[in-house]
Amino acid sequence: MPLGRKPFARLLATLAVATLPLVATGAPAPRGISDSGPDASLEYVFTEIEANRLDAALERTEEVLRAYPNFRLAHLIKGDLLLARSKPISTFGNAPAPAERVSELRDEAIARLRAYRERPAAATYIPRYLLQMGPDQRFAVVVDTKRARLYVYANEGGKPRFVADYYISHGKAGTDKRVEGDNKTPLGVYEVTSFIEQAKLPDLYGIGAFPINYPNEWDRRLGRTGHGIWLHGTPSNTYARPPLSSEGCVTLANQDFLKLSNFVQPGLTPVIISNDIEWLSLDDWQAERRNLQLAIEDWRRDWEKAGEVGRYLSHYSKDFRSDTQNFAEWSEQKRKVAASRQWIKVRLDKLSMFRNPGRDDIVVVTFEQDYRSDDLSDRVRKRQYWLKEGGRWKIVYEGKA
Repeated sequence: MPLGRKPFARLLATLAVATLPLVATGAPAPRGISDSGPDASLEYVFTEIEANRLDAALERTEEVLRAYPNFRLAHLIKGDLLLARSKPISTFGNAPAPAERVSELRDEAIARLRAYRERPAAATYIPRYLLQMGPDQRFAVVVDTKRARLYVYANEGGKPRFVADYYISHGKAGTDKRVEGDNKTPLGVYEVTSFIEQAKLPDLYGIGAFPINYPNEWDRRLGRTGHGIWLHGTPSNTYARPPLSSEGCVTLANQDFLKLSNFVQPGLTPVIISNDIEWLSLDDWQAERRNLQLAIEDWRRDWEKAGEVGRYLSHYSKDFRSDTQNFAEWSEQKRKVAASRQWIKVRLDKLSMFRNPGRDDIVVVTFEQDYRSDDLSDRVRKRQYWLKEGGRWKIVYEGKA
């Protein structure tokens, strides 16, 4: 008997309509290319359901299950399609399953289809956070928790180029982590610190893990606590987890984690976690980037003017704090040092600039600093947090990276 139950088609069409593109913050996020596993097939399945071509939808769903046998969402859709052969059904997930589980799978379906239909334009828009990748950073990772999506960008001559995107899950209690055990995913600019291989992990974490440096310098300044935030895979009996399901980590299907591992450089790759990515046109991105580059260069030049330490200190916020000093203590130390120096030369190498999600006026700047004077030579990797105060960029944190 052919599948042709119109009530069922209208029902799942309602779910598909719920995923129609929304207006993105800052700029629309038009279509691009996705490397996203079964999501293109899910798009096809729901398009066929909307058109009441349920036999074609079932055929493609079975193809998906042959490729991804543990894909629970596809099993649920197949169950509904089969059930529609024999009786009218009125809800998504009529095949026997706990109501909570059906709700989670519905959320996953919406997240996957919405992100697929809103994937970014490869050449037209750039995430606002990627102001400048360092020359040794081959790729950057940007997570959009609202869309349950992870995007990979390549460093192509200093300009970010969209490479791939993957479905992800994050903290069961949402985002903006503040305290240990709150089951939230942090928002901010982080970097991958290491790789943990499968043999050293419980099955829960899948085929590997990339820890990130939460809490970072800004998190510690704000008194945020917790640890052990990773990008990792899924258990061996699970293809994917619901959008809100971890204790704060970002999780990917094992197949997607394997692909991601080709892009990640532990100790170098930035991971920027956002609630809702802001997209900039290329012109706007270049203007923001140039504005901060000029501010950093002014700071560097003023530092070289050993007899004019006031100009150097004018680049620091009165709310400045290093790991050990406030602004008054920092200023006193710098004045004493400058008084003993006849000349100073400063060079900045491997400069990166990443805007902090959720705080439009904060940018994380990292570089290798080569400092030379008449009595000291030093090279150190340094990190600064720049804050816009009264229309001018100021440094609110500085320390070794």
